[in-house]
Amino acid sequence: MKALNLSIPFILLSCSTEIEQEPTATDHTYRDQAYSFLEKNNADSAFFYFNLAGEQYQESKDSLNAANCLIQMAIILSDKGDYFGSQETSFQANAYLDEANPDHHYYLSSNFNSLGISTQRLKDYEHALEFYETAIRFSTDSASTQLYLNNKAKTLQQKKDYAAALEIYKKIIDENTENPRAYARALTNFAVTQWAANPSYDALPDLWRSLHIRQRENDLWGQNSSYTHLADYYTNKQPDSALYYAHRRYAVARTLRSGDDLAHALQKLIQLETSDSVKHYFNTYQQLIDSIQLARSAAKNQFALIRYGVEKNKADNLKLQQENAEKVYQINRQRIITIVILLIAIIFSVGGIYSYKKRRQRIELESQNRIKAYQLRTSKKIHDVVANGIYRVMAKLENQDIIDREAMLDQLEDMYEKSRDISYETADLPNVQYNFHERLAQLLTSFATNSTKVIIAGNDPDLWDGVLPEARQELLHILQELMVNMRKHSQASHVAVRLARQDGQLLVYYTDNGVGLPEDIEYGKGLTNAGNRIKSLQGVITFNNTAKTGLKIQITLPII
Repeated sequence: MKALNLSIPFILLSCSTEIEQEPTATDHTYRDQAYSFLEKNNADSAFFYFNLAGEQYQESKDSLNAANCLIQMAIILSDKGDYFGSQETSFQANAYLDEANPDHHYYLSSNFNSLGISTQRLKDYEHALEFYETAIRFSTDSASTQLYLNNKAKTLQQKKDYAAALEIYKKIIDENTENPRAYARALTNFAVTQWAANPSYDALPDLWRSLHIRQRENDLWGQNSSYTHLADYYTNKQPDSALYYAHRRYAVARTLRSGDDLAHALQKLIQLETSDSVKHYFNTYQQLIDSIQLARSAAKNQFALIRYGVEKNKADNLKLQQENAEKVYQINRQRIITIVILLIAIIFSVGGIYSYKKRRQRIELESQNRIKAYQLRTSKKIHDVVANGIYRVMAKLENQDIIDREAMLDQLEDMYEKSRDISYETADLPNVQYNFHERLAQLLTSFATNSTKVIIAGNDPDLWDGVLPEARQELLHILQELMVNMRKHSQASHVAVRLARQDGQLLVYYTDNGVGLPEDIEYGKGLTNAGNRIKSLQGVITFNNTAKTGLKIQITLPII
């Protein structure tokens, strides 16, 4: 009886749960993904996508495909040990199937077979037999009928109704002489059932015959079954042979990566081994059982979470649809407001740009008119002051025999100062838009002598792009004042002027190696007016004066 008990778990596990994919022209992404994962033995992902596909089929009123997805989910749940969940899902599938419709019979038979397997594994044999009978009634092909009959016979065997089980097995054997695998499976089950009914029955020839067929067919699952029953058969007769077949079964189970079969094989090895290996097998068995239980619990939780997540998503989607319907008006209203604001902003921007251009044109026109007015006034002053003064000096030179050199120099100095005063008052801004860098270079190099070298850096044509003519002219006056001041006071032998652009500003660096400026110096008109010119351009001038190292000046002007 002990050997029989060990064989029963395998018989339960050998019940087939296969179902073919339905022939349908409908191509659905979720369903195809589910079958792809199922072929790769990725049950979690297959279950997830079957669930999504089923939901879509339900929404599209495709009851047949919806039922098929639920059947596949029920089979996955049963294979993972969630028999109650499998039963519940199978009953849900039945609600989408019509017994009066022949097109639904294939799915009805598959679903009732799945129900029979889950119910059988819960040891509810009476209801399991009813489900198998219904599966047989709706079966549409002989292969499926043979499968359902085999599952029914196994249930009868577990119920110890050996006579009824043997009758079914005989029928299957007679009808499968041309199908080696089905024949070997029925022959094995017949021999095991006959042996269970009559312990004196010699089941060895049939078990050997089945094993040879399965080895020839390379049927590993069949070999796993044969080794199990041969180990049981030899347990009380030849323990060494029983141990041999137990080891063979353990090796095949490891190849099949079947956790339940590995556990049963380890149970048999623990029973039969007499060496120190027992402890090793026992520890492996305990770890495997814990792993199987943990995996099944995790699977149950995972499938429950998947179903819960889908149901929750449905509820959330309904809620979101309601919220979206309520927000449609607000969204459209907000869009209209945004568009109106954008149009207004564009109108103001265009108007602002147009206004800016007109204002700039007006300012430039006013500036040109002011320049012309200053030119007229300056011309008059030059005529009245400078020209007349020079004429007076020329007259004295012509009429005096003895020239007072000092007095003559004082008069010329006075005219020089007056001419400078006139230059500070003028706003003479000639057009320096073109070749300004050359004009600036000429101005600076004009102060070079044999004893004073002038170096210019950064005075490239591109440097002056975007700099207004007014600012360029003012910079000419400023640099001229600095160079005049250098010639008169600094005693410098080297002068360097470097120009650069940075962050929207024009930078001018002046350096000489002269005596510098005294700390308590009072700036004359030249430097004062240079500072005023820079200030009028919203610029900054910085003096870095040290008596030993000469004079350093930095000028910063915004590029307008």
